[in-house]
Amino acid sequence: MKKNAFVSFSGKSPVNATIYLTGSKSESNRALVIAALSNGLVEVKNLSDAADTVTLNGILQKLDKNTTSVQTVDVGHAGTAMRFLTAFLSTTPGRFLLTGSKRMKERPIKLLVEALTTLGASINYTEEEGYPPLEINGGFTQKTASISIKGDVSSQYLSALLIIAPVLELGLTLTIEGYLTSRPYVEMTLKMLEETGITHSWNDNIIQINKQDHKSSTLVVEPDWSAASYWYSIVALLDDATIALPHLKHASLQGDSRIQSIMTILGVSTSRTAEGISLKKVLPSSDIDDILDLQDCPDLAQTIIVCAAAKGLHLKFTGLETLKIKETNRVKALQNELAKIGVELVEDNLIYTLVCDNLHFPEKVVFKTYDDHRMAMAFAPLSILIKEIEMEDMDVVEKSYPDFWSDLEKAGFIIKS
Repeated sequence: MKKNAFVSFSGKSPVNATIYLTGSKSESNRALVIAALSNGLVEVKNLSDAADTVTLNGILQKLDKNTTSVQTVDVGHAGTAMRFLTAFLSTTPGRFLLTGSKRMKERPIKLLVEALTTLGASINYTEEEGYPPLEINGGFTQKTASISIKGDVSSQYLSALLIIAPVLELGLTLTIEGYLTSRPYVEMTLKMLEETGITHSWNDNIIQINKQDHKSSTLVVEPDWSAASYWYSIVALLDDATIALPHLKHASLQGDSRIQSIMTILGVSTSRTAEGISLKKVLPSSDIDDILDLQDCPDLAQTIIVCAAAKGLHLKFTGLETLKIKETNRVKALQNELAKIGVELVEDNLIYTLVCDNLHFPEKVVFKTYDDHRMAMAFAPLSILIKEIEMEDMDVVEKSYPDFWSDLEKAGFIIKS
């Protein structure tokens, strides 16, 4: 049974807290599949305890490579696991039924399946064409090394293909068609492969990886910058706050580390410390772009938009199109929930504008989460400004940040279920 969270804020000021964040889900999920393909040569440390990573790790541990029976692989809500396993299981001898939750069966995967079948993979749809569940006959004979795939739908398709490239008999020459969305995530994949000895070339829109062996190595997962973003929002909404986030790196592989520069316009500065980073409330920067492009960091969108709305900023955004095929239609979900504080998110030809003329903070607001962890965590900081928030389905945060509610309590929030 789903439990609701009742969130309020004690009003302590100034707030000074140290928060130890879980490992990056994005890095962890890549590391797990890379390690699984390395024949035991790659070790992974500091794995995320996010539900998606726990799910993927459990699946990889339980796969039976010696059975001829069909193995049912259920990823639940884990979208990254669905994409990565579609590619991984295609290279793994055996028969698999790859499935997931009701929402997962509504999330498209056709472009990735088409790319893999071009390579030679045997994949069939068991329900609606273009969507999971997938019937996969793994361990295919490669027909070609060259494939093309659109770059503006999901970077996870590209990452899934790049991760399996070193074990393909003919290697992989991947041509990216059109604009590449979420480019930092593709760069993260390639850099993690490099750490395990896998070389590549990237010229214009073509990435090439030859067949090669991984080297003995250790992938150490950095804490999650996506999780850090909620603490930026909290600092931005408080009158006086300093939050320490240990172990976050200056030269991060994660595209969401861009939150450091974005949040200067909302009044949060980032300083390096011997342990990691420290966030502090400052005067907002006056250097605001006419349109804030979130194409390369879509997982930050809800945090930034909700925080900006609460501060009454009429900001414009672009690069939000991939939000419509996430755990929920995040654009629609944002529009629904922001309306509860009188704010509109108006869409006009791929540009989204916050209209805050009627911004107000009721005594109590009930926010829906839409089975989306980021909706819960983006709206919870508004309890600084709203006397009481009721958040539907508090456990949804387990997907990426299981300690979110307990960490909020460390900073003076009151959480009841």
